[in-house]
Amino acid sequence: MTGSLPIPALPTAPAPGHGMVDFEERVNFDRLRAYRTSRIQQALEESDLGAVLVFDNNNIRYLTGISIGEWTREKLSRYAIYTRTGEVILWDFGSAAVHNRMYAPWMKPENCLSSWTTMRGAVPPDAGLMTKAITEIKARLADAGVGGMPIGVDILDIPLHSELVRQGIDVRDGQQVMLDARQIKNRDEITLLSMAAAMVDGAYHDITEALKPGVRENEIVALANKRLYEMGSDDVESINAVSGERCNPHPHNFSDRIIRPGDQAFFDIMHSYNGYRTCYYRTFNVGRATQVQHDAYSRAREWMDIAIQAIKPGVSTADVARLWPTAEEIGVQDEKTAFGLLFGHGLGLALHERPIISRLTSLENPMLIEEGMVFALETYCPAADGVSAARIEEEVVVTASGVEILTRFPADELFIANKY
Repeated sequence: MTGSLPIPALPTAPAPGHGMVDFEERVNFDRLRAYRTSRIQQALEESDLGAVLVFDNNNIRYLTGISIGEWTREKLSRYAIYTRTGEVILWDFGSAAVHNRMYAPWMKPENCLSSWTTMRGAVPPDAGLMTKAITEIKARLADAGVGGMPIGVDILDIPLHSELVRQGIDVRDGQQVMLDARQIKNRDEITLLSMAAAMVDGAYHDITEALKPGVRENEIVALANKRLYEMGSDDVESINAVSGERCNPHPHNFSDRIIRPGDQAFFDIMHSYNGYRTCYYRTFNVGRATQVQHDAYSRAREWMDIAIQAIKPGVSTADVARLWPTAEEIGVQDEKTAFGLLFGHGLGLALHERPIISRLTSLENPMLIEEGMVFALETYCPAADGVSAARIEEEVVVTASGVEILTRFPADELFIANKY
């Protein structure tokens, strides 16, 4: 026989098991790290920066492939640099640096250091740790051949910024460079995002079984947290649980409200698997639903569907935002108050990446949608009863011809939980 058999195309967004097996290729973490390195290298080359200095846990993980826990977020106790000459250096929290030298062979051992951390100001400035930190960073930048070039920094506090300036470092906005790098996902990132969504599919099944009169919003939140961690989540960032009269206006939180027969209730599950996150709303009614509740859901679904049908490479975020009603049309006073209700946002190692789709920002500052972007689309419609509301969210991968949907729990029509 001559020639070779064609290789069937792989699904864009598979959701394989958690483990590694010898008979399937699942997530290839070496390929993932190499891809992320290539993306930041390209973004740096397209900028005027010599390096990025990052304190945000998501950016640190993107650059180094290392994470040590949610408790370190926003404490500025860990930091890393990546230089346009290809050097990556991580200053981690205390003994974590030793662990990294032992278990992260893709990092040079001499580039896994303990940080000079001020614990977000808890260590007084007079202790001089910030001066030592910036002095050490500056020396490493010089060793890497980028001393004297502008440095992009993602997040700063006042003492850190002051010390960078005092030591003569030209500080620029590094967050934009990092977001440039992160906005197009490779197959491994998409698989991890799909796995994260699949775990929420399962959590929603459990929620629909538990969603009965007498249960409280916080009990549903506890159930979802437990189930997600059992399935392998590494961070349940937040869960919104909103029911009954709390649905309108949307409070973006949860309470101890007791759920009652006929309530409309919506939930948003935000968690991560190997760092890759979900933002995944679903709306249910408890036992029964009124016509106005069905109507609100149908409108929210219609707005979702017209956006999904419009998305493909080359379409702009303005093209999508224009398909949605104005703030006034959904009973909200202005677009900044409506922000986040009819909305799209990128997903990756962070909950909010590029692109952002909103009438508040996209009409005057549009961004082209590209193949390989992954983002969530959110719609919200208040019901005519003045208290109920429907909320739907779908996560999509942009393909060459349109989108593939990652969020699979049924949402075509209003789901009645424990119908009677």
